[in-house]
Amino acid sequence: MKSKEHWEKVYTAKAPDNVSWFQPHAEMSMRLIHDTGLGCDAAIIDVGGGASTLVDDLLDDGYRALTVLDLSAAALNETLRRLGTKGESVRWMEADITQAVFEPYSFDVWHDRAVFHFLTTDEDRKAYVKQVLRALKPGGHVIMATFGSNGPTQCSGLPVVRYAPEELHSEFGEAFTLLAHEEQLHHTPFGTDQQFIYCMCRKVAL
Repeated sequence: MKSKEHWEKVYTAKAPDNVSWFQPHAEMSMRLIHDTGLGCDAAIIDVGGGASTLVDDLLDDGYRALTVLDLSAAALNETLRRLGTKGESVRWMEADITQAVFEPYSFDVWHDRAVFHFLTTDEDRKAYVKQVLRALKPGGHVIMATFGSNGPTQCSGLPVVRYAPEELHSEFGEAFTLLAHEEQLHHTPFGTDQQFIYCMCRKVAL
C-alpha cells in the first residue's frame, strides 16, 4: 500500500480524536511559534497538519498567512469542515512534502509534528531538507517534532526513525542553527505515553 492510500484509509476510518497523535491543542508548538518573536503576518506552514487543531489556534491568535499541507485529502477536509468560513483564509495543500512545489523563500516558519520521523530512507530525508532550504526564508525558523530515542518504533502500523535532538539537527546540517530543544511526554487518547522531542532551528541568513 502506498503512503497516500494508507493515510486516506486512516483518516476515513477513524475520527481525528481517535488516533494516537491527537492533541486537543498543540500547546508546545504554539509556544515555540510565539518564541520566534514573529508577528501575526508571519508566513507559517504546518506540514502534515491535515487534521491538527494547530491551525485553529493560530487563526484564533490572529495569524493570517497560514498554509496547511497534508498527504491526505480526508484529513484536510475534516479540518475544513471544522473551521467552516474561518478556513477560507488558509492555503490548503494536498501533496507529498518531498514533491510539493513551493515558491523560493516563501515561509517564515516551517512546522512539522510527526511527519519527518516517517521518512525512513536517506533519499526521502534529503528531499525533505531540500524543500525546507528552498521554501524557508533566510533567518526563518524550523520547528520539528519527532519521536525521541525512547519513543515508539512504529506508528499507525508504519516504521519510524527515532531521534535524539543532536541527531535530528544533524539531518538538517550546517545551514541551520539549533536554538532550543525540549522533550514532551505525549499522552495518547488510549492512555499510553509517547516520548517526543521538539527542536527549533534557524536557517542561516545569507
